[in-house]
Amino acid sequence: MTSARPALDAVVDELLATPVRISDVSTQAPAVPGLYAWWASPLVLPELIGPAHPTQPDLRLLYVGLATKLRSRLASNHLRSSGSSTLRRTLAGLLLDEQGYQTCWTDRVVLVDNDEIRLTEWMGTNLRVSWCEHPTPRDVEADIIRLLRPPLNVDHAEGPTVQVIKAARQRYRDSAGPRP
Repeated sequence: MTSARPALDAVVDELLATPVRISDVSTQAPAVPGLYAWWASPLVLPELIGPAHPTQPDLRLLYVGLATKLRSRLASNHLRSSGSSTLRRTLAGLLLDEQGYQTCWTDRVVLVDNDEIRLTEWMGTNLRVSWCEHPTPRDVEADIIRLLRPPLNVDHAEGPTVQVIKAARQRYRDSAGPRP
């Protein structure tokens, strides 16, 4: 991995750049492949401790993902539909009781329409996002997750928060009741 380390360091450096508000995603995120990082205050989901942002100590890392087109992955998937976003399903599972979210079945478990809107509003209030363009993000995703240790990731992750996240995802799935 030593020869790949400078390339990984460059990805990490870009992910650690200044995170933006979700309202800026549609105008600032490029429509190219890459990785993205979601950030929040330590007061948001305080039981899940992620690495602090190096220049903004009021933010800590929550999640890292990859996209074939950053703008559409962030704006269309993560900010609209729990059916197409593992991040949204995880957040909904973690916030199920606190926010009183309700779910239903389609071809999978999703939030009811009003709660999709409420989760997007919650994300806008509480989360920031950064990204890094990369032609083949899948090639570096596992290494980046191992290096940064975001608490909401399960794949390529280890540690006590993995079980917390798996349990939250299961609660989310179970909240819709049995599959019709």
